[in-house]
Amino acid sequence: MTDDAASPTCLARPLGPGDSSTGCAAARGADGRPLHAAALKFFWGPMDCGKSTMALQMNHNHARQGRRGLVTTRIDRSLGPRVTTRIGLAHDAVEVTDDLDLLALVRGTWAEGVRIDYLICDEASFYTVAHVEQMAELVDGYDVDVYAFGLATDFRSCLFPAAQRLFELADEVARIQVEVLCWCGREGLLNARVVDGRVVREGEQVVIGDTVDTADVRYQVLCRRHHRTGDLGPRA
Repeated sequence: MTDDAASPTCLARPLGPGDSSTGCAAARGADGRPLHAAALKFFWGPMDCGKSTMALQMNHNHARQGRRGLVTTRIDRSLGPRVTTRIGLAHDAVEVTDDLDLLALVRGTWAEGVRIDYLICDEASFYTVAHVEQMAELVDGYDVDVYAFGLATDFRSCLFPAAQRLFELADEVARIQVEVLCWCGREGLLNARVVDGRVVREGEQVVIGDTVDTADVRYQVLCRRHHRTGDLGPRA
């Protein structure tokens, strides 16, 4: 066997200046990271735990090191193509629709001469299962890191389809460590949907709302015990 045969051409992503076309294990991309080292990571937690804040912080950290990425979101509380946080941070983003193909998005950006090293996918629980499959393909076939942030369960405590698929496919799953408390002081685990002062159990899986008390449809993080009983606490 020749040396060339032992070192197959690496087709994971377009090669940058100085990149080697052989020796995939040792080759590095234009951002300096080893090829085939990309990963799909899912960071999850209930509302108010800082998912969007962490997403923007991660984007900032990677960009500071010269990496180039895209920020995507779906059904952000701003109702626009932006990632917003409850502490005031915000960033423009690509709005993910049912017919958006994440693979085509990255390939199209490459075709314009712009390198993409990673994706930040906020509100990932509202994406489709097909989008999650595309995330995995970006990692495995194109060597693009994908960092997804979102809820695990809906207001009924059932997994969102996209979240379930992320649990199944992600290389790493991490619960965000910022603790959210139920009104009783226990750890908040589940997102209750509140309409007219009562916890509701039926309705569309995705309904836009917020955690502020004045919202027509609002959400309140509860421990499992009080989510099951529908007890919103003495303030209610």
